[in-house]
Amino acid sequence: MKAYEIYQNLSDELVHEIFMFFRNEDRAFYSGAISSLAQNRKLRPQIIVKKPVAEQIKWAHKTLKLKSTEDVGLHLFQTWFMEAKVDLLVDFCDAVDIEHNGAGVVKGSLPETLDEEKVKASINTLLEKYSAPLVTFYLNAFNTQRVGGWESISNVLSTDERLVWS
Repeated sequence: MKAYEIYQNLSDELVHEIFMFFRNEDRAFYSGAISSLAQNRKLRPQIIVKKPVAEQIKWAHKTLKLKSTEDVGLHLFQTWFMEAKVDLLVDFCDAVDIEHNGAGVVKGSLPETLDEEKVKASINTLLEKYSAPLVTFYLNAFNTQRVGGWESISNVLSTDERLVWS
């Protein structure tokens, strides 16, 4: 699944959470994301930032659903997970034996394959701590880190009924 396809499935609430995190914690990143999306649509960023925040975010979500915003969308959710959801990254990496720096940043290269049984077990662990839509989002986002994703993650995403968008 591509980043723009992930945004097509994300709830407005989750996208709002992402953008509000950056608006509150890293205003420059928030402004840069809005500016990049506006430029992608051939708009002046000032047109967007004059809108109320809720409308800015709604417009950004609509824009992130477009194929042309793939790079911006990918960067946005990668950064959000790395800054706002470190515990989730660490829990997943630990569960599937991916070596990391303790903050979810992978040491070395990502593995070529992931054991499907470990992926399934990791999902059980993640779902005990996090909402199903967030886990679904994360697994789809993680799967973008490698061309074609990981077969084990793709298999679980397509068969585990708990991993649904809402």
